[in-house]
Formats: sequence, structure tokens, C-alpha cells
Amino acid sequence: MKQSEQRNLTMMMDLYEMTMANGYFNDQDKDVRVAFDVFYRSNPDGGGFAIFAGLEQILEYIENLHFDKEDIAYFRSLHMFTESFLEYLEDFRFQGDIYAFREGTIMYPNEPIITVVAPLIDAQLIETALLAQVNHQSLIATKTRRIVNAAEGRAVSDFGARRAHNMDAAVYGARAAYIGGAAGTATVLAGQLFDIPVSGTMAHSWVMYYKDEYEAFKHYAENYPEGTVLLVDTYDVIGSGIPNAIRVAKEVLEPMGKRLKGIRIDSGDLAYLSKKIRKMLDGAGLEDCKIIVSNSLDEYTITSILQQGGKIDSFGVGERLITAKSDPVFGAVYKIAAVEENGVFSPRIKVSENVEKITNPGLKDVYRIYDETGHSIADLIVRAGEQVDMSVPYRYADPAKPWKSRYFENCTAVKLQQQVVKGGKRIVPKASLDSIREFVEQQLSKEVWEEEQRFENPHVHYLDMSLAYYQMKMDMLNDSRVE
Repeated sequence: MKQSEQRNLTMMMDLYEMTMANGYFNDQDKDVRVAFDVFYRSNPDGGGFAIFAGLEQILEYIENLHFDKEDIAYFRSLHMFTESFLEYLEDFRFQGDIYAFREGTIMYPNEPIITVVAPLIDAQLIETALLAQVNHQSLIATKTRRIVNAAEGRAVSDFGARRAHNMDAAVYGARAAYIGGAAGTATVLAGQLFDIPVSGTMAHSWVMYYKDEYEAFKHYAENYPEGTVLLVDTYDVIGSGIPNAIRVAKEVLEPMGKRLKGIRIDSGDLAYLSKKIRKMLDGAGLEDCKIIVSNSLDEYTITSILQQGGKIDSFGVGERLITAKSDPVFGAVYKIAAVEENGVFSPRIKVSENVEKITNPGLKDVYRIYDETGHSIADLIVRAGEQVDMSVPYRYADPAKPWKSRYFENCTAVKLQQQVVKGGKRIVPKASLDSIREFVEQQLSKEVWEEEQRFENPHVHYLDMSLAYYQMKMDMLNDSRVE
């Protein structure tokens, strides 16, 4: 059973969505079709990119969207909505279309990740749920990728459940972390629901329960001889933890024909300790014993540890991954882009004193532009249905420097959005989590420039516009000016 099927999430909304829907219904505007875009304005942590995650949960939510009798009764108790509107909700089902990037797509600010084209009420009611999924999972997937990059090929596992903001954040955070490149999770429910590899060793309480550390290690090895990983920092890492681990390896495991798989440290100077431990293990003939560390890690602490020569094989990352502690708000928004009038979608634009809050209006297509080597060099926004011909030099507008003549030459263009919901029905198969994760890896290893993946001052990925789209936006801004 999917976790989302255990409860009806339709009520996951802000009240203002209902007040607007009630008003639209009373004004007989409920059947007007509109387009809304989901996009975000800046990458977390000042990074060069983000990872789109959460689409599968959005599709599950859309498929299950309905109001129960208890929901209608609750709305009636608020004395805010007309009875005819509440009766309308009894048979409500989402009837719109949804277009979206493939889950796992590397994405950039101000481009439409998701576009909803639907009757006005339908489009309005799903706003909060869509944003909650995109904002949370995209944030955790992106943060995880930064941590994975810092680990330089060493495994990173999600250890964050107990520090997550709640149970859902732990479970779906583990899903997002796996998309972002984590090797696995310690969260059993995430492993069960999403088939993510799970891992775990022992707690300090195991060591403290027994009379001495050696006895604790011995009992653990006898119970789990195939995968013995010992937590060595309960008392004294160098003075007792490692000597007792070595003793168990020699006296308990080797007579069984088994090897000590690893040791874990969860406190102290991880760079210093790991170097000391490596020498002790190697000196005892345990060169294959892995060193696993945890304790408030993130991309910055991992980078520092490795720069100091830390001898670490894998990282367990908890609170700073599952909460994206350094920049915990992703900031995706949901803005109206067009309204259907006489069978044609008329563009809408939000104008603001803050330039970054001016929206990109109208129905639009988004293309990723690749050079001859297969690297992504820019994204391109065009008017919906507009032809993009890369067989000849393609002139485009650079919104930051619109006076310059810019061309794409010897490039290819790939459309990023695909239709995922038609008339309220899902039309794409479920993607496996492994395929989403592999898609992320393929993009970052082969398409995205290394300069975009730097932690400090990453290269800015360009978001350009066709000449026709740019002119349409400028015309709307000119028409909106108040003298």
C-alpha cells in the first residue's frame, strides 16, 4: 500500500484556496481554464543547480483527489461557503492537464518545472499540495547531492530520521536523498515503501548495557557475523574502542571464518581519529575493515575532513541532510500564467518592484540547449508551440543583455516538459526510484559543466528566451506601466 493511500490528502491546502474557489463558483467562473506555473527563484546554498524531486507523490495525490463527507462537514462548520458550492465539492475530481519535467531533472531558477492547465477551481485547489512536495523533496535531493559531491566517491547514507521535522519529512526526505545520490537510508519505512537499501549498526545503548565494551562487541559479532560494524566511541576510541574491536575480530570473527566489516565513530575529531584508527587496523591485518563516521556532517565538514587527510570510507549524514540545515527553504511558487478567453489563452504577468518577482507570462515551452560535446549550455523559453530550429544559427534574446545579438550554433534543443496528467488521469508510467537516481547521475556526470557544480561562485546557467517570447513579455511590461 502506498503511504499516500492511507489517508486523504485533499485537505492539504491553505484556506484561501477554498475562499477563492467558493468565490469563483458563485461568480460562475468555475469552468474557465487557466494555466499556472511552478517555478523557483534561486538555488539553495548559492549553488549552481537544483534537482527536481517529488513528482511521483504529486501524481498519486492528483489521482486520489476527492472530498470526504467529513471534509464537507468541516467546511460547513466554518460558515464561510455557500451550500451549492459544498454540494459541488461532493463529486469533485481534478479534471485538468499537467505538464512537468521528468523527475530527477537538473533544473534552474525561473523556468516552469510544472505547468497546470485546468478549470479555475481545479488549478486553485492543488496549489499547496504541489508546492509542499516540490519544495521539500527538491530541497533534500539538492542538499544531498552537494554532500555526495563533497564525499568524492565515498558512500553517503541518510541517518536523519530522528532529527527530521516529522515522520513524513523523514520518509520522503529519505526518498529525495536517494534521488540525490545517497547510497541508502537508516529509515526502515522508507526502505519498505521505496525499496531503498537500508543499513544500520548498533547504538551506544547496546555498548552501555553490557558490563564492558568487549562483551558488548562480542555479543554483537556473534549475532551478526556477516556484517559486524562496531561503534567504538562510547568510552575511549583509541584507548579501548579500537583495541576491543580488533580483539573481537581476532577472537570471535576469524575463528568463524568471518572478517570485521567496519567500525563507526560518532564523535570527536573525525579527521585525526580516522588516521589513527586506520594505522591501528592496518597494523592488525584488518586493511579491509571500513571506517564509517557520523556526527553533524554536511558538505563543508566532509570537505574539511578529507582535506585534512581523513581516512574515511563512508559517511552517515543526519540532521544537516534531512533538514537541509544551511538553507532550509527551497522557495518554489505557483503563479498564474494565462487565462483562456474565447478559446485562446491570454497571458498574465505579475509585475513587482522587485525585479526577481516579475513572472514569465503565458503558455510556454522550455528547451535545454546542448553543444556539440553534449554539454548543457543554456535553457530556452519560447512561446507554446513555437518552432525551435537548430539546423541554422538560432538567434535568441539574453534577458540580462537584450541589446546583444546572440546565437546558438551547432546546437541541439530538447524539450523539458512532458504531459503527465490528461483530463485528470495520469498518462505516464511510474518511474522506478533507481531510474530517477541514475538519470540525475547521468546528467551531472555527462551534461552539466563542472563549473556549475562548484560550492563557491558556481557558473550561472543561462535562461534565455526566443525573440518572440521576449518581445511578448516586454510588451506586457510596457502595457502595465503606471505613469
